[in-house]
Amino acid sequence: MNTLAPNKISSYKKLIVLVSIIIPIVVGVLFSIKKIPGNLSFLPPIYAGFNAATSILLIAALIAIKNGKTKAHRLFVRLALLLSILFLGCYVAYHLTSNPTYFGDLDHNGSLSDAEKVAAGKWRIIYFFTLISHIGLSMVVIPMVLFSYLHAWAGNYQKHKKLVRFSYPIWLYVAITGVLVYWMISPYYV
Repeated sequence: MNTLAPNKISSYKKLIVLVSIIIPIVVGVLFSIKKIPGNLSFLPPIYAGFNAATSILLIAALIAIKNGKTKAHRLFVRLALLLSILFLGCYVAYHLTSNPTYFGDLDHNGSLSDAEKVAAGKWRIIYFFTLISHIGLSMVVIPMVLFSYLHAWAGNYQKHKKLVRFSYPIWLYVAITGVLVYWMISPYYV
């Protein structure tokens, strides 16, 4: 991988911090703004597919690096980053145009009756645990992944490896739980 000049590294670090702050704010604001017209209801299975593919690519990247195939590792990580960016774009677009979907809302009226809560049962707790851990870790993993990538790009493989020990399993967890969250909420989409 090409190494970066030290002055570029500093600039990229500042950009990573900025992006890591802006993304969670933008996603949070999505749920409080008036929806724009449009029907992007076809996007959730697509961005769930991006998460599934990201999971596969991350596993392939680990296998590649364990086997000394650095070029393949780089390719898989770059593709996983690209799919994560595409996921974010589709997620934002969908939530800009769609009202929230509630787990257990069988009649799609935007609220849960006592009967719907009972029908959802323990799955509501499992869903919310998965969703909350997914959201929380997705915010944490953004700077971790970007700094891991920056260290590798700069040729600082010691720092890269040290950070990847934490960022990799979190990124993989976020990608896998993204698919699980979609799978659990999909019956309640309008």
